Amino acid sequence: MLVRIGLLTEGGTPCATGDTGAWWQRLVRGLAPHDFDLYAVGGPLPAVPLPPLGRPVPGTGVGALPAGPPELAARRAYGRRDRRRFAEGFHALATGLTAETDPAGGPAPDQDPAHAFATVLGALADLARDSGGLTGALRSDDAVRLLETACRAPGARRAAAAAGLGDHLAFADHLERALRPLSLDWYDETALAAADLCHATAGGPVALPGLLAKRFFGTPLLVTEYGVGLRAHYLDAGAAGCSTALRALLAALHGRLAGETYRQAALLTPGNAHARRWQEKLGAPRDRVRTVHPGMPAERFAEVGEAEESGEPGTLVWIGRVEPAKDLVALLHAFAELRARQPDTRLRIVSVPADPGESDRGADHCAYLGQCAALAAQLFPDEAAGAHAVGENPVSFEELGGPEAPTLEDVYASAAVVVLSSTVEGFPASLVEAMFCARATVSTDVGAVVEIIGGTGLVVPPRNPRALADACLALLRDPERRHRLGAAARARALELFTVEQNLAAFRGIYLELLSHAPARHRAGSDVPFAHPAEAHLPGSWAPKAVAAGTGAPDA
Repeated sequence: MLVRIGLLTEGGTPCATGDTGAWWQRLVRGLAPHDFDLYAVGGPLPAVPLPPLGRPVPGTGVGALPAGPPELAARRAYGRRDRRRFAEGFHALATGLTAETDPAGGPAPDQDPAHAFATVLGALADLARDSGGLTGALRSDDAVRLLETACRAPGARRAAAAAGLGDHLAFADHLERALRPLSLDWYDETALAAADLCHATAGGPVALPGLLAKRFFGTPLLVTEYGVGLRAHYLDAGAAGCSTALRALLAALHGRLAGETYRQAALLTPGNAHARRWQEKLGAPRDRVRTVHPGMPAERFAEVGEAEESGEPGTLVWIGRVEPAKDLVALLHAFAELRARQPDTRLRIVSVPADPGESDRGADHCAYLGQCAALAAQLFPDEAAGAHAVGENPVSFEELGGPEAPTLEDVYASAAVVVLSSTVEGFPASLVEAMFCARATVSTDVGAVVEIIGGTGLVVPPRNPRALADACLALLRDPERRHRLGAAARARALELFTVEQNLAAFRGIYLELLSHAPARHRAGSDVPFAHPAEAHLPGSWAPKAVAAGTGAPDA
């Protein structure tokens, strides 16, 4: 029994990078009997086949959303009626995004901003389908003027009213890119209309084709989020130095898109309770939210996890992407306090290289890494045994794949304790990897940390170097406790966070959603639940009765 899934991913190289890209590739491989059509939303890829996923996957296709808009859907010029439809729809959209928040006292359904946004989005989707796309209209001067009018209208929020021409132009450009899925040619029998189920790997713009497939064809939508895309947008907008007015407009747009995705999805599968709380806060019904933990490959860490050794004595290991949110400054100050009480300790900071194509983040990585190295040199001058010996620093900065840290397994094998010092996290994969390796951990209480370790490690408040130092020292001085916590951590990770449990969960979810969806007969289809079960029983009267239209057996 095969299911055809339209898998909606974020764009990039190759369509998605980092943990999300690795996850959906494992999903496609692990559920290979099902047919997957992969669609990359928002990336620079042309519409070409994906790079190999390890082995061919039968029935796998691809669609990709080009980065540049000039040829994207302007298949015919707008007539007067279509221009009027666009002006009315875009004005309503802009007004809804710039207006003050919901009035007190509970608005009527037709006044509810979320309901109004859904109505306008549907109207624009219908217009895009009828006219061949909205790209040209969304990038027109008329769209900018309508946006400016909405920002200056009575009742607009103060931040929107303060927007200048530069903010209007920037927001109009961002809005066009966010709504570009409306203009795609994916909504016919050769693409998403042929899918039995749409599975989006994020909410918001990534899931927008799934919303349209549900509107046009009644296709169920499943949304999986292992990070919180809306929170990431808030952080990125602040880091990009956007004005207050532009940030307010962007927050309104992405909040409405995420909320509409959560309300329309047949099922939401956040990867942790932290993401689940965000979804429910934005309107996701609780009965349609089910936590499915990410699946990670445990086999590669089996040798380290089953070894009797528990790492090099006195060695702390931190591993991850080097960026300010990881708060390595607090970690270095904590290590300074720890080393004052236990001089034989050592700290390895192992950085994971940036994903290909993330040149901006690569530059930030180098700048922050340089600041941390300078602080380490100041806090820990090179120590030498004598006047003529070469000194060594107790803090080492290494890169994964380099001579000192060739593999993840080697890094974790050297750790007596694995440390996480972040101020912001989603679902930190390094913690799960450390647990697979049976290593005791000390982590800050952020994101899904407590949910992951579940009592198998120590947790301290973020931005508290003294608490971090105390917890690390307690484990370094108690090898028996380290071993006990590490063994419990490995058992927990093998129960909850393996690829096998993740695949089993989604295998059941696909069939469950399809069983509740209206049957859509296709010639030659063997989709489960597409026909009454009796029609397949040997000697049954059902085929004759159905063919005759009587609904009863022949006399």
